[in-house]
This record gives sequence, structure tokens and C-alpha cells, in this order.
Amino acid sequence: MKMWVYIIRRALLLLPVIVGVMTITFILVYFLPVGDKLIAFLGPSKIGYDPTVLCSTLGLPQAGQCPNPAYQNGIAALGLNQPVPVQWAHYIVNSLTLNWGNTDTNSAATKFFGFTGALPVTTVIAYLLPYTLELSALSLTLILALAIPLGNYSAVYRNRPIDQGARIMSFSGFAIPGFLLGTLLLLGVASLSGTATSCNGTSDAFNSWYGSWPTPTCFAGNKFPSWIGSYQQTSPTGFPTLDAAIHGDWYLAGDSLRRLVLPAFVIAFGAIASILRFVRNSMLEVMNLDFVRTARAKGVPESQVVRKHAGRNSLNVTVTVLGLTFAGFIGGFPIIEYVFHLRGVGLLLAYSIQRPFDYGLIFGTTLLFTIIVVIANIVVDILYAYLDPRIRLG
Repeated sequence: MKMWVYIIRRALLLLPVIVGVMTITFILVYFLPVGDKLIAFLGPSKIGYDPTVLCSTLGLPQAGQCPNPAYQNGIAALGLNQPVPVQWAHYIVNSLTLNWGNTDTNSAATKFFGFTGALPVTTVIAYLLPYTLELSALSLTLILALAIPLGNYSAVYRNRPIDQGARIMSFSGFAIPGFLLGTLLLLGVASLSGTATSCNGTSDAFNSWYGSWPTPTCFAGNKFPSWIGSYQQTSPTGFPTLDAAIHGDWYLAGDSLRRLVLPAFVIAFGAIASILRFVRNSMLEVMNLDFVRTARAKGVPESQVVRKHAGRNSLNVTVTVLGLTFAGFIGGFPIIEYVFHLRGVGLLLAYSIQRPFDYGLIFGTTLLFTIIVVIANIVVDILYAYLDPRIRLG
């Protein structure tokens, strides 16, 4: 099978998986009480938080008998008066066309991020997604830069100090949860207060490493530069670190990058622990194969044997493990962004599940993370097929 045919086949599997996830979320939403759905539509300030007092809050005595126009309009607007298959079809079409609804003006997420009015969920996610992508890019860089070399060296120098150190790092990554490691790092940075200088001239190591941006008071006129918008979205690319460099603000670019280092390390630490062990075991297995012994018998230098012969063949398992750990890698963003107070889609999700809830943001961010994980796994399958052409023949 040709490579392009394999890519098309794998890409076509993307749609059924996404539709399946959306169907599961639809089922979960369907079994919510009607009052909860109307809270999402009308807003808590209008109908209260408790669905059991929905009708009385609207001035009606009995639940289930609500001729109030606001209630009926809410039912119609949400499509709850339609048959279940019709509701499901509308939900799927709206999801695939990125019509994910609007934010709730009374939700905790809206209040925290300072959004004014009911904004489209896709617009809000577009504002914050570049922040998360920058964090994920740095995290992946750390994973690839540390896990693969350490795993290879651990296998080559088996039972030596570097191998023992790699094992300790691996066990530590499994034993220490990300939120605990992040909290300990923040406490450590806080204890160093006075050793770093922030943008306003004060010495405060904690504020120099915590959060996404320095406060507006750090800039002229106590407000952000013109290329940073009202919701802290940046131009022209939307990626804050890159945009700061484009505008020649090297201090802000370095500041933005510095604030990503600790959370990126925390996110990468657990993945490194898992991948390192697989790389080591795969490398040990490949090093004992016949073609490696033959290369050594021919006098090929050991460094070339490890790098070109054994290293490439051990990457198959590594790529597979990367795909398997990617879901957990993405799932850690809401917690880590919350711990480090980093603007991003993860922090948006963390606040959207706090009362008052924002159902549009909850399901929008959930669907986004699902799409990212599915696409990442397809990319991993393609890389696996590239490294091992036998996969394409299956």
C-alpha cells in the first residue's frame, strides 16, 4: 500500500471517532435535568442555581407546568421540544461546523477572564489556544530532548550511574503527581523572593515566574502595548512569545518564555518517566539483535552502531508510546495551567467547571481536546508507518 493511501485511510478514521465522542457528550447532556439546560441558556441570574426551584424562581408554582414565556422560549431555543434523533443531529451538525454556542455572561470563566457580553465559544477558545500551544510545544520539546537520549544512554550504559539516575527519574515521574510537583516548584521559587527583578524594578522571584503576563502597571500608561488586545490576545500571529519578538519587545518575549519553563517541565516530567522506560527497554532489545552484532563484527564504530543502526529501529516503540501518552499529556493542561495561573484553554476549562458553570465552554474545550488527541494519534500512526513500511502492508 502506498503511503498516501495509508494517510487517507487513517484520516478518514478521524470523523467516526470525533462523532463517537460527541455522541457520548450528547448523551451526558441529554440526561441533565431540563432546569440545568435552561440555566445554561438563560443564565443563573435569571433562574437560580437549583433546578428544583426553577418554576418558583420564574414565578410559577409547580415544576413541569411552566407556561412562562421565558421557560418555553428556552425550551424551543435549546431544541428540547424536538425528538431525540433530531436533537442529536442538530448537536452533531453544530459541533462539526464549530457552532459551539456562546459563553454565559454570569459564569465563573467569564468573570475571571473579563469577557464582556456573551461571546462565541470558538472566539474565546481562539483567543486562548495560542497560549496553550506554546506551552505544549515547549513541553514536547523537553520530552523529546530528554526522554529519548536518556533512554538510549541508559540502555547503552546499563547498570552504570547514568542508568541508575535515569531509573530514579523514571520512578519519580510516576510517583509525583503533576499538581504536587508544580506546587513544590512554586514554593521553591517563592522562597527565592528577592533574587530576581520584575519589570517594575522590584525584586520578586515569584511574580517573575508565575502567571502569563506581568501586570499592566509594568507598561507605559499602566496598560498593555497596542499589539495586546483587550482580552490579552496578541497580534499578528496570536502567539504571545512570538508576537513580542516580532514587535522587538525582547524583555516581554523572554518574560513570557520564562513563565512557561516551570509548567512545561511539570507537564513533561510524567511523560518523560513513561517514555524513558520504553526507550530503554526497546533499545536493550534492539542492541541484542543479529544485525547489530553483525555491524559490530564488521568494525563499525560503536557510536554509529548506537545512533544509526540501533537507535532508528528502537524509535518504533517510542513513537507508539508517544501516541498512547498524548491523551494524558493533554489532560494535564487544565490542572497545570490552574496551578501556575497560566492563561490558556486548560485554565478556561478549569474555571468553566466552577459554579456558575458554563456549559458551552465545557463542551467546546472538551471537543477541542478530543480533536487534538485524535489528530495527534493519526500523526503518530503515520510516523510509525514511515519508520516501519511493513505497517502499510497490513
